[in-house]
Amino acid sequence: MRLKKNLTFVDAFCITVGAMLSSGLFILPAIAYAKTGPSVCIAYLLGAIITAIGTLCQAELSTAMPKAGGTYFYVTRTMGTAVGTIYGFITFLALALKSAFALMGMAIFANILIDVDIRLIAVALCFLFINLNIIGTKEAGKLQTILVIFILANLFIYVVNGMSYVKMNRFVNFMPNGFGEVISSAGLIFVSFGGLLKIASLAEEIKNPGRNLPIVMISGLIVTTLFYLMVIFVTVGIMDATQLKTSLTPISDGAKIIMGKWGEILLSIAAMIGFISTANAGIMGASRYPLALSRDDLIPPIFGKVSKKFQTPHIGIIFTGVCIVVAVFFNLDFIAKAASSILILSYIFVCLAVIILRESSLQNYQPSFKAPFYPWLPIIGICFDLILLIEIGRNIIIMCLILILAGLFIYWFYGRIRTEKEYALLHIIERISAKDFTTRSLESELKEIIRERDEIIGDRFDSIIENNIILDIEQELNLKEFFMVAAEAIAPHINMSKNEIFNALITRENENSTVLSPHIAIPHIIIEGEKKFDILIARCKKGVRFSQSNSKVHAIFILIGTKDERNFHLRALSSIAQIIHDVHFDEKWMNAKNKEALRDIVLLGKRKR
Repeated sequence: MRLKKNLTFVDAFCITVGAMLSSGLFILPAIAYAKTGPSVCIAYLLGAIITAIGTLCQAELSTAMPKAGGTYFYVTRTMGTAVGTIYGFITFLALALKSAFALMGMAIFANILIDVDIRLIAVALCFLFINLNIIGTKEAGKLQTILVIFILANLFIYVVNGMSYVKMNRFVNFMPNGFGEVISSAGLIFVSFGGLLKIASLAEEIKNPGRNLPIVMISGLIVTTLFYLMVIFVTVGIMDATQLKTSLTPISDGAKIIMGKWGEILLSIAAMIGFISTANAGIMGASRYPLALSRDDLIPPIFGKVSKKFQTPHIGIIFTGVCIVVAVFFNLDFIAKAASSILILSYIFVCLAVIILRESSLQNYQPSFKAPFYPWLPIIGICFDLILLIEIGRNIIIMCLILILAGLFIYWFYGRIRTEKEYALLHIIERISAKDFTTRSLESELKEIIRERDEIIGDRFDSIIENNIILDIEQELNLKEFFMVAAEAIAPHINMSKNEIFNALITRENENSTVLSPHIAIPHIIIEGEKKFDILIARCKKGVRFSQSNSKVHAIFILIGTKDERNFHLRALSSIAQIIHDVHFDEKWMNAKNKEALRDIVLLGKRKR
């Protein structure tokens, strides 16, 4: 069952921003400051730049395949089910850990407001969000919008009031421990940008994802980074270095200096709402990974169940909530590093996926947004991500390897014997080795994804193209030879003799040339009878010369219909004219691998419906 497209642009933007404005801003700056000093701002900027590279790559993949499970879906269709299972498993854990990190962060701020065991509150809130997400993504998205507006408003107040308190001498010893510690801190705070993975996993539920997703990702990252840098700059500029190094509530402590006790309380409330926002977005995003894995038969089908009443993946949501509750009782520092390292791995996979998909030459890989500066952008992203991963530490790398082995275990003993998906890497191997490793299953799947993404509703023209005759001719033909081949092919479809069709085509061509452009012709004839209409599509690789004055034609659309079909005849002509108007049509037509690829070019062509 498909998930409802309930999320508007504003909903998606607020989920993205809300998933990032929590522990990454309200706790981690002090921990990172203890390692890097005032250059903590550079650590956040570096983290944002590296994230931006992955974001541009992820935006491309998201617009090409806006499906539940986000990056898991891309990786599986790029590198196969084994890698996809591993990736889906570890990314699910990363998002769950990030949400647990957010809930644990509430413990620190609760001591300012109330004297209670916050772990119990964290568990209660987790179950609250489980129920909210089961009831509906739209409802969860609306809550997220309210929370994010409140957080951003309070942070803006903090920055505006704090600028006049900033002392520039606090930035004098800017990088006391060297640039190596800045890089290490960038790896530590990388979890701060994890919200971008969450919104990718909700792509199937976003309205007009081809347009909205890249704008949401890029604008969300820019807004979040600006607030990170402004808030951290003010905090470093107003707080004593000794106090800041030991603080677990740096923004609230800074607010107390600027605005007194009420400022401390206000920013503490904003922090707790930030944690709530991240936890809510975390359950929304992480729960789509079990759904996607189950759809591909890589984990038991129960995880793929969608509530008939609410049309949400209720089992996946419940399972995610349980994992978060367990993780709440882990060590805070371990969770931050573990979540960051897995997120870095995720961006490495994302950059690799873009490279593989571009090089695979899959015809139906048609992203609405393309990452710029290919292939240098994803290559640079992979290199930077590897540096960050190494700097995080050996123990965390070992932990990542253990999780990878766990994902492989799940695949080997469950998914491997139940499913096998065609993937893009096979298309590259096929091209290099000149051997057949693929069918059209991946192309067909991508075609259906494009139809769903662009909300294409099939009409009569589509129905005819789905079942019509397609000729793919290797040798060069003259006009009469081609018309005879076409007449023989289409005659059985419309119950006419091939000679009648041949003569009608020749007569029509003699009256007026049907060549519309140097390489395209649309012969169309009216025949006797009622309720008959068909289209024959042909590619002649070496061309058909319609006349001495025309160049060789490679794409030919023959329309045959009775008089009562004249209106549809004109609509079909209009549809074909719009499709061939694409500036890349000739290139795609000549590069199509087979007849079905030619059919897809017509079915997915841009036209009014």
